[in-house]
Amino acid sequence: MAENTYVGAIDQGTTGTRFIVFDHGGKVVGSAYMKHEQIYPEPGWVEHDPIEIWENTKQVVKDGLVDAGVSAEQLEAIGITNQRETTIVWDAETGQPVYNAIVWQDRRTTDRVEELQEEDKVEWIRGKTGLEADAYFSATKAEWILENADPIKQQRARPKDVQERAEDGELMMGTPDTWVIYNLTGNQITDVTNASRTMLYNIKDLDWDEELLEEFGVPEAMLPEVRPSSDEKTYGMTDPEGFLGEAVPVAGALGDQQAALFGQTAFDVGDAKNTYGTGSFYLMNTGNEVVESDHGLLTTIGFQLSGEDVQYALEGSIFITGAAIEWLEDVELIDDAAQTAELARSVEGTDGVYLVPAFTGLGAPHWDGRARGTVVGMTRGTKKEHLVRATLESIAYQTRDVAEAMEADSGVETTSLSVDGGAVKNNFLCQLQADILQTEIVRPVVDETTALGSAYAAGLAVDYWEDLDSLRDNWQVDREFEVKKEPEEVDKRYNRWEDAVERSLDWAQDE
Repeated sequence: MAENTYVGAIDQGTTGTRFIVFDHGGKVVGSAYMKHEQIYPEPGWVEHDPIEIWENTKQVVKDGLVDAGVSAEQLEAIGITNQRETTIVWDAETGQPVYNAIVWQDRRTTDRVEELQEEDKVEWIRGKTGLEADAYFSATKAEWILENADPIKQQRARPKDVQERAEDGELMMGTPDTWVIYNLTGNQITDVTNASRTMLYNIKDLDWDEELLEEFGVPEAMLPEVRPSSDEKTYGMTDPEGFLGEAVPVAGALGDQQAALFGQTAFDVGDAKNTYGTGSFYLMNTGNEVVESDHGLLTTIGFQLSGEDVQYALEGSIFITGAAIEWLEDVELIDDAAQTAELARSVEGTDGVYLVPAFTGLGAPHWDGRARGTVVGMTRGTKKEHLVRATLESIAYQTRDVAEAMEADSGVETTSLSVDGGAVKNNFLCQLQADILQTEIVRPVVDETTALGSAYAAGLAVDYWEDLDSLRDNWQVDREFEVKKEPEEVDKRYNRWEDAVERSLDWAQDE
């Protein structure tokens, strides 16, 4: 390893794109971030502009290098991490999307999912993919685009519809990692973790599943090649004539939640982490074993290193946590997220108010695409401070929902939980989480573990880091939050939370 060299990580997230430069100690040397537009064409629909995402990606990479005082020549490798399940279809020749990216939060295919449920295909899908049949995943999004995107007008008597073009190999499909890798290298590649989130990939056979492709009308010709998360062969090189001006290997990719698991160095069976971002995602490493859930969790691929077997994980996917804080800003109850701790701390409790942030349905362990955001228990004495505190408590309660399911499925009692993501800067929330979970919460020094995980994957592939032990040596604790509340008090409030969730279920009948 040459001195003064680094690894870069592109973190293409739900609300924006970040580039972070890491040194050999896993410390942040420089970074840059840009938001992109959230597009809501209809209630329950969420879209992004893939071209805007790529333009922002180029800009943050350049800006991040400037912030770090590093040249592209000093990058040993680039890793990619990304919002998962979000689906993009583009023209193989021009690279132009045929439709906006349909975001993981989007619920437009709920009717299609209910058809699958009525046809008794839920267990069939779960047996192959480890996933619930849900609009969350890529399969029904890709199906919708192929059926509904505008035909491409060509020099012929009739327009050629999108489905036909896909079958003729003229279109490509991928999640945002594939889109970024394609634009960086010209190669259509994804990794096993992102493939496992499409509802088209068989996590036992480790291949695209022919029966699922037929079910959703997705031609295999349009799908990316699936590679390990850390790939010694690399996914390709950046164009030396392109925006970076250097040929840098792109050598690692992980879906954002698996990247956070990797960044937390959760390499052993039973290791767990919870990431608080737009949503929250609780993952536990189950090793080489596919552990099937009986309690509403997902079985997914955790990561794969070059030449090694796949490591699996159990996951509890919570759709809305950090986005609930953004909602407080949207309705002008707060000016910025930093206010929440002070406002919540100014009252002793929520005064009986519970907020269930089911703005895009409920994920694990409830899996109700028709649930909607609900506030219960308000009186004339309810203040914005109570609503803010109820919002923070909803994040912690949803995590407990998942933690209890995780313990029931895995048989592993959680005594300590590693946390990361933007919201864990909030000490009040971390303490609240410890109390509601009745579990120690551990926050690392580097809380950008999603980007760090993808950097680690890329760096391992090019021998920037020697092995997993060298990554473990980098991990440092910033602060531990011990339980301060008695279980009887917490359990009583948690039982009322379950009552509030019940009132949010199956609400959106007309969408």
